[in-house]
Amino acid sequence: MAEEEIKKTAEVAEPAEKAAEVKGTKKAKKGKRVVQSGQVHIKATFNNTIVSISDKKGEVLTASSAGANGFRGSKKGTAYAAGIAAEKAAGIAKKEHGLSSVDVYVKGIGLGRDSAIRAISGAGIRIDSITDQTPIAHGGCRPKGERKP
Repeated sequence: MAEEEIKKTAEVAEPAEKAAEVKGTKKAKKGKRVVQSGQVHIKATFNNTIVSISDKKGEVLTASSAGANGFRGSKKGTAYAAGIAAEKAAGIAKKEHGLSSVDVYVKGIGLGRDSAIRAISGAGIRIDSITDQTPIAHGGCRPKGERKP
């Protein structure tokens, strides 16, 4: 009787395995893209610093921020936290994607601007150019309504 139960469970298991083989068409893993030159976008605010590394088209390879590296509260806005975030992003981009030279685009007026650039340079990535893209307020267009005397 015990042998009959074992046979029944084995018969039930076989069709399930065959169905898994049919459904389980595995996709081939994509290889990591090798990118020689790219762009680094640094957004430095008073509260955080975000570093994104992309290829020349703007497709992001890796990104990091002070908050993602364990800094909380007012420590996220420090120059040290920005350096750590940039160092981590640059290390991943160099190791996994073979990045060797970058153009740096900086936006914002936070404390992490300079230290993030220094960290990228210190990670062994050559910096070709540095561009400041900080938006400048000009007062905007005239608001609706009557002019005030």
